[in-house]
Amino acid sequence: MNKVAVSRAFIGMLAGMALAFAGFFGGFGAFLLVAALGGVGSAAGHWLDSGGRVQDLRDSFERGRR
Repeated sequence: MNKVAVSRAFIGMLAGMALAFAGFFGGFGAFLLVAALGGVGSAAGHWLDSGGRVQDLRDSFERGRR
């Protein structure tokens, strides 16, 4: 399987464009929402790229509820 590498600069450009559109069309509240969700998505992607598994998240959530 071929793996396509996407540069961080390209991802940053896409994030900047998304924030610009949200700020222009939705106002400051939409800008903040897109920025917050983008940060959460970026953190989750970095965690998954470094070897994290979704099962680990579920297990830690279950331990926290007890």
